[in-house]
Amino acid sequence: MSKPLKTKINSDLKKIKSKKKNFSNLNFKKIPNLLGVLNLTPDSFSDGGQFNSKKKGVEHAIFLLNSGADLIDIGGESTRPGSKAIKENLEWSRISKILKLISKKIPLSLDTRKSNIMKKGIKLGVRLINDVSGLKYDKETINVLKKYKTPFVIQHSQGSPENMQKKPSYKNELLDIYDFFEEKIKFLRSMGINHNNIIIDPGIGFGKNLKHNMSLIHNISIFHSLGFPILVGNSRKRFVKELSGKNDSKSRIGGTISSSIYLMMQGVQILRIHDVNELMQGIKVFKGIINN
Repeated sequence: MSKPLKTKINSDLKKIKSKKKNFSNLNFKKIPNLLGVLNLTPDSFSDGGQFNSKKKGVEHAIFLLNSGADLIDIGGESTRPGSKAIKENLEWSRISKILKLISKKIPLSLDTRKSNIMKKGIKLGVRLINDVSGLKYDKETINVLKKYKTPFVIQHSQGSPENMQKKPSYKNELLDIYDFFEEKIKFLRSMGINHNNIIIDPGIGFGKNLKHNMSLIHNISIFHSLGFPILVGNSRKRFVKELSGKNDSKSRIGGTISSSIYLMMQGVQILRIHDVNELMQGIKVFKGIINN
């Protein structure tokens, strides 16, 4: 074995075995942490319009937290396949009242691509920024994250929500996305973001077909060698329908639970989930069986 290869392997092993420092109400001694989804939109792919009133939104945030979510991920703009970007003032109007009501009482993550909304959310107490564009939609995002030192998610996506599912292609989806994260981390370091309160998300369904998604989920453990906690958004995704065929259902709870348990067994630290109560039941029963 060559010396450079041996050095690389030892470095990767060190990252894999390293203890992750807790941040943003996430406890990396337990697996998985759950990011409960609260879409305050009329058009999200599975729950659009269900919680986009102040009363329903607050009630659902409390329900998700009481069911076992560690953070509630609030979003005011749908990024489902085929969706178009909305104006900043519309997005803020959808989320601002609920943010102001609960941000001091409930640990929140903010699902947005826009730097001004990030800034407003951080000032209200948001603990994590979750940008599905991989921090590339808004050039000011990096400056906001650097100024406030707020923890954030780097998500991989190919294209924009409007066109991302139109024949996505990769040379090798696993290695291409791994390289994307390595390059993004180097860029962030060069921009002066030196903290490690960073989460990586391979972006299931964001510019990926079934083959790409299955490759990423099946080989998800490769990303541990980057040294950061991994987040996966597998909840209710299209791959559940594609794999289950005639047994698909609108809620896709069965497919979400089975894929979540697989991801948990691969050491994935965070799952972004709509049906927190049902997944917690599945996890508790699974752990109860293997521990007895």
